[in-house]
Amino acid sequence: MPELIDAAAEQRLLDYFDRIGEVLARPERRASFATYALGILGEGDRKSIEPIAARACADPTRMDADHQRLHHFATDSPWDDDAVRREAARYALAAMTKREPIECWIIDDTGFAKQGKHSVGVQRQYSGTLGKVGNCQVAVSLSVATRTEHLPIDFALYLPDTWLTDAKRAEARIPWNLEHATKGELALQMISRAVDDKVSPGLVIADQGYGSDDFRQGIRSLGLHYAVPAHPESMVVTLNKDGRRSESRIHLQQLARRIDKAGGFRRCTWREGTKEPLWARFALRRVKWAGRSYPHTEIEDREPLWLLIEWRDGETEPRNYFFCSLPGPMTTKQLVRLVMQRWRTERVYEDLKGELGLDHYEGRRFPGWHHHVSVVLACNAFVVAERARHFSPSARGTLADDTQQVAA
Repeated sequence: MPELIDAAAEQRLLDYFDRIGEVLARPERRASFATYALGILGEGDRKSIEPIAARACADPTRMDADHQRLHHFATDSPWDDDAVRREAARYALAAMTKREPIECWIIDDTGFAKQGKHSVGVQRQYSGTLGKVGNCQVAVSLSVATRTEHLPIDFALYLPDTWLTDAKRAEARIPWNLEHATKGELALQMISRAVDDKVSPGLVIADQGYGSDDFRQGIRSLGLHYAVPAHPESMVVTLNKDGRRSESRIHLQQLARRIDKAGGFRRCTWREGTKEPLWARFALRRVKWAGRSYPHTEIEDREPLWLLIEWRDGETEPRNYFFCSLPGPMTTKQLVRLVMQRWRTERVYEDLKGELGLDHYEGRRFPGWHHHVSVVLACNAFVVAERARHFSPSARGTLADDTQQVAA
């Protein structure tokens, strides 16, 4: 952040705080947000409530009072997380889309490692961040991406069933009307909010955990298109160039082997890695989804999909299968570039945690976790907007130059 700050940027930051302050309404909330946000954007190692309050307090005799005020803002004050996140997203997206159009909406999840068992949502569960089962919280995120910028606009904390008992709800102040939701359902809720907020549409991409038929149907019901992983045991019927389908269904694994035997895979590089270009062999086919395994599934009225198969060098089976609902002409290179944008989210998680303290919240309550995340997202939105203003976009063409647009 320091390399982006000059007198003009400082004024933009003050104006931005005023903009968020209009959402928060009350003067004490506006002041506490500014203190919290400056602590998040600052240089401190820990970006939880107490160290932020300590760094901000110039008078040691007021330390306790300032800490209590900031603690109330972050844990108990009933301000609207959705409204703050919405305003922050609008601010950053205005700067981003002056340079490039929105291409993708990216769904992913991340873990927050914990030592104890009292933080809301914590239990032993699998986390991709940890790469194993561990004691952690897990949150689902929605990000919006152009070709060069990536903006997280929403997070939802996953709550295991064990946290929805009366005792746990009371302890963690979990809303009584909040029902259990899977990670896919949380993702659809965030996507629905973004649609309602008129966020510029993009192709929804996600990882293996979000490839169910219900998730795909949910995306389409919201008027968006998707490119998400398909289960290897899914069955399809293939379509020829005229759109006529084959008579028999086939497992994706069997179809991949048939294509490989016919020499139908082509090498494609999707980005430069730290040591060498990242590439794999890909094949693209037009299909209709025909269910899982062999029970009969009605497919006549299903929409045609693109099936992208990724086969890594030296592996005996394909690494990934992706279903994509975009209509019209599509090249393998175009679709590979889109579906592989999900890797950028991992870097964004690292920045949010390492630079802005996303995982530094030390409270135990549901409202406090969401308030902390909202301030972090608001701070990150300002950083992304500043970066978009300072650095020119890539000279490469955007998706608007391709034959298929991602907007629904």
